[in-house]
Amino acid sequence: MQRHAAFVMFITFEGIEGAGKTTQIKRLSIHLQQKGENCIITREPGGTAIGAKIRAILLDPASGDLAPEAELLLYLADRAQHIKQVIQPYLKAGNAVLCDRFYDATMVYQGFARGLNPSLIRQLHQIMSIDLRPDITLLLDLAPQEGLRRAWAELKKGSRVGCESRFEEETLAFHEKVRAGYLKLAHQEPHRFCVVDAQVDEEQVHQQIIQTLDEWQR
Repeated sequence: MQRHAAFVMFITFEGIEGAGKTTQIKRLSIHLQQKGENCIITREPGGTAIGAKIRAILLDPASGDLAPEAELLLYLADRAQHIKQVIQPYLKAGNAVLCDRFYDATMVYQGFARGLNPSLIRQLHQIMSIDLRPDITLLLDLAPQEGLRRAWAELKKGSRVGCESRFEEETLAFHEKVRAGYLKLAHQEPHRFCVVDAQVDEEQVHQQIIQTLDEWQR
């Protein structure tokens, strides 16, 4: 089947812990491949070999005393490598890139939740990424209590890596700030963001995403 140029695009998935990003990004990849599209799945942090080492530091519960400024710079280092090694080359080659978290996560986690200056984060991102922006950002939205419940359930049954639970161990108030930050960004950029109701079951979330992409093609 011939590929459509519309899917040479950069799609990011955002949301709090437990929102279902990993599940939905895999489902969308399968959907696109069944339509004959070329796409790759990647993530931040950890989309490269170097990024995987940075991810190990950022998500390790033992890094609980990591200064917000150091945390920010580690995320930016991961992104600089990720963009140059993965995102830009695949987009230039005519592929769709599906990314689990990107710049918006930095704005809400390190900006809204950690209290770092959003203008500084924005400026540093532009330096690191040549102002690369997603075509569509799918925000999987749900209540933090439910997201954390799901995340801890996955950790307990071994579906997620226990050594990457640093953010799950943050307070409920922290995750409420994250969610509020995401919704604020979505309100500011309605042309790019699509807020997906992640409270519903997995299939319903998937159908919302497919509908969004179908509308984008028109």
